[in-house]
Amino acid sequence: MSRIEPMMNPSEFTEEQPAAQSGIDAINVLERAWFAIFNYRYAIVLIIASFSLLGLLVTILQQPQYTATSRIQINPEKDKVTNVETLNADMPGDSLEYYQTQYSLLEARSLAERVAREMRLASDDKFFAMYGADPDASESEQGSATGVLRAQDRNRRLAMATQILLDHVSINPIRRSSLVDIQYTSPDAVQSAAVANAWVAQFAQQTLDRRFESTSDARRFLEGRLSQLRDKLEQTERQLIGYAADREIVTLESTRDPEGRTVTQRTLVAAELEQLNQNLVEARAARIDAQSRLDGVSSANQAINGALANMREERARIAAQRAQLLSQFEEGYPAVRALTSQLAQIDRSIASELALGTSDARESYREALSRENQLAQQVSRASAGFQSQRRDSIQYQILQREVDTNRQLYDALLQRYKEIGVAGVGTSNISIVDAADVPRTQSSPRMALNLALAFVMGMFGAGVYVLIREQIDQTVKDPRQVTSVLGLSNLGAIPSSGEDVLADALDPKSEIAEAYAAACTNLAFLTEHGVPRSFLITSAQPNEGKSTSSLAIATTLARQGRKVLLVDGDLRNPSLGAFVPIVPAVGLTHYLAGDDNIEAMIASNSQTPFDYMTAGKIPPNPTELLSSARLSKLIRELETRYDHVILDGPPILGLADVPLLGSAVEGAVVIIRANGAKLRRIGASLERLKATGVNVFGGIVTMLDRRNQVYGYGYGYGYGYGYGREKEIQVGELEESN
Repeated sequence: MSRIEPMMNPSEFTEEQPAAQSGIDAINVLERAWFAIFNYRYAIVLIIASFSLLGLLVTILQQPQYTATSRIQINPEKDKVTNVETLNADMPGDSLEYYQTQYSLLEARSLAERVAREMRLASDDKFFAMYGADPDASESEQGSATGVLRAQDRNRRLAMATQILLDHVSINPIRRSSLVDIQYTSPDAVQSAAVANAWVAQFAQQTLDRRFESTSDARRFLEGRLSQLRDKLEQTERQLIGYAADREIVTLESTRDPEGRTVTQRTLVAAELEQLNQNLVEARAARIDAQSRLDGVSSANQAINGALANMREERARIAAQRAQLLSQFEEGYPAVRALTSQLAQIDRSIASELALGTSDARESYREALSRENQLAQQVSRASAGFQSQRRDSIQYQILQREVDTNRQLYDALLQRYKEIGVAGVGTSNISIVDAADVPRTQSSPRMALNLALAFVMGMFGAGVYVLIREQIDQTVKDPRQVTSVLGLSNLGAIPSSGEDVLADALDPKSEIAEAYAAACTNLAFLTEHGVPRSFLITSAQPNEGKSTSSLAIATTLARQGRKVLLVDGDLRNPSLGAFVPIVPAVGLTHYLAGDDNIEAMIASNSQTPFDYMTAGKIPPNPTELLSSARLSKLIRELETRYDHVILDGPPILGLADVPLLGSAVEGAVVIIRANGAKLRRIGASLERLKATGVNVFGGIVTMLDRRNQVYGYGYGYGYGYGYGREKEIQVGELEESN
């Protein structure tokens, strides 16, 4: 017969959700996770309880530990051997590298060894027993007699004690500060505090020792350099003094700048030249003064000689008297002649006085000029000597600078040597902020923390378990997997029911009946003539609800006014006879064997709205019977009598029965149990059907329960009928009341 392909994809008409709802379902991860947790709740509780119990046991069995904490402050420091600035920039004392170095020194093996030596832990057997260590000290006969371990044994025990200390100490810097916490953990609270305090004390002492060693090297270096510089300074000073003696350079005084360098020197020649030059200036001034007095001796005498001034006044008085008499008398008048004689006498006296003053001025000028010439000659000779000394002073200044340089280096190193010797060694940059006290409570194990961690680990383990189970669970959980994974049309989703599944399926008021009604509606869109005239209902494996679905679909189609025949096509394990009250004596196997009395094989009853044909007697060779042409002939005959012929076939498995049955009808409907068969097995079964040419209409997912509720299936089919039933009851009660 010709195959009629599905007209449209039934998934377009069944269980179709709005786009918004589909998006919500796609991202509803939390809800899916919640139902996964609900599905594996017992395993989750068991895993968490196991981890919690394990944490409790570990906590109880652990040895109590006590942690003591000592806090110190590390102040930044910068050690300098000399005050001479270098070309490289100094590292700041509070740099990250500096503090990282200090933290590493706090964790150094050398420091742990100092603590072990200080506390004599190498010879303390209780210390090793506390940590479960066995030093296995082998003592010699002399050692056993004296109780003293041999050197190699002591070294081995010291190394073990050092390693134990390093394993149980922790250095915890406090961020954004120079504070550091030193913590030591051991089973003995007293020992924890003792080791923490000893660790801090030895670290401070180790820092001082390291600084002392560095300053010792510096002192030795400075001593050698001081000796070299002292010899060099003495040598350069001898060279300077010898050169000055050879060149007759006599230094009267020197001037030095704040850095100790000689900037000016006053020599004997320079001082003599300066004095002669000053005397020459004074002599030249005296000569100029004498010359001016000589040139203007009259005015000078008037200004200097008092006798001459008196004579001039006397002459003026007499001249005035004479002039007064001349106004009255003649020249010959005796009084006039007497006054004229006095004027002449006074003029002679004035002339004599003037002559005497000019002679003194000339003598003074000659003396001043002579002194000036003598001093000029002396200055010339002194200048020549000074210029010669200046030429010699170039080498003298070179020697002087070398002496100054050596003296500066010597003084600087000597000062630094004194500083290191006095105060450089006794200071420490390590200060104890809080000494370690004996802890009163144990630091581990902590019951609450361990139980919390065990609970968290249990939650994590349970999550991994659920995730793995969900990943390896390849069963159908979402009916949409029928389309997305298997490539079939999703014809329906049937929820799980109570104990009497068949009764619920045949009850038109039940949720299952509503679900099968929806499936029958989807079947109507498979072909051009609606629900296929003949089709096979099968499954990948047994117990997937195949027979129940056959009965329910047949019942639903019959209630819609269709004439339906249900044929039990499972010739190996028939089941229809167990569900119907009347079982004919003959059935499908009899027809296939050659019996043409079809009417005797078809039965009906008042409890089922459809007719049915049982499988008949179980044959020894079902495949041979199904391979005959009588099967197709029977289906063609039944299609003329009924609207729909439904074959309840066997599971696909590895048998040839289903392909033979499927080739006789229009197509097959595959029943898939939710959370049942693996997708791989279902896919293999479908491939087998398609390979044999069977037209697979689609699949129906059955037995959806609470585990599938997150996908929108399982318990959502009763609301419509429930509302109708409530209305029907109310109408019935109203009719009874009337």
